[in-house]
Amino acid sequence: MTDLAPTAAFPPPAAVAPYPGVAERAFADPTDMAVARAAALFENMQPAEAAGMLEPALAGNPQNPPGWILMARIRLALDQVEPALAAAHKAIELAPEDPRPLAIASRALTLQGKHDEAMSMAYRAVIVEPKNPLWHDRVAWALLAADRQLADAEQAARTAIGLDPNEAHYYFTHGVALAALGHVDQARQALTTSLRLEPNNPVARQRLDILNGDAVPVVEKKKRGWKLFGRKGNEAPVRPEERT
Repeated sequence: MTDLAPTAAFPPPAAVAPYPGVAERAFADPTDMAVARAAALFENMQPAEAAGMLEPALAGNPQNPPGWILMARIRLALDQVEPALAAAHKAIELAPEDPRPLAIASRALTLQGKHDEAMSMAYRAVIVEPKNPLWHDRVAWALLAADRQLADAEQAARTAIGLDPNEAHYYFTHGVALAALGHVDQARQALTTSLRLEPNNPVARQRLDILNGDAVPVVEKKKRGWKLFGRKGNEAPVRPEERT
């Protein structure tokens, strides 16, 4: 899954009022309060404001792993890859047992073209939490972006589907991996399943149309950040990996 949007692995915080009140008094540490507020801003698609809220809090208390994980996510959403990687590394240093910053670092390294390091980070996330399909999906995309070990990418995508067979994105990943291997019919089936689960995903639709010969590939500048914003109507969010 896999994006930095709220998921089982990246759950949204409890709603926090934008003014002092009972909810705020539940936080003993002011840094935790700032992290919760920044997360609420991020959930409301205000990443720049979230970063502005979080920066002074982390400057005052740099030993807060959830804050650095959130900062890494925010920086990716703002297309600030180097700061995102720095924040992820800080979170890894503070919480080496947490797979989330490993996966975020992997994504940032992929965007920098540092594919060996990206693959290593993705596999480390899987080792820490092997039953989470998000990390297997990240492995698949790290390999696909590197254009190597495509059979392993397809296997990682299948593993993600096995762990969460109701998530459309994992079928999308599997379709891309199968197409890269030249298994066009199977790729069509995977993309069709993805669209059945998530009919309004324009990227999956375009990929399927290309395989069916109903559209031609369009070369476009890759979106580097996590595209969580700018949805129209019921259009599904475009996950970052879908632009890789």
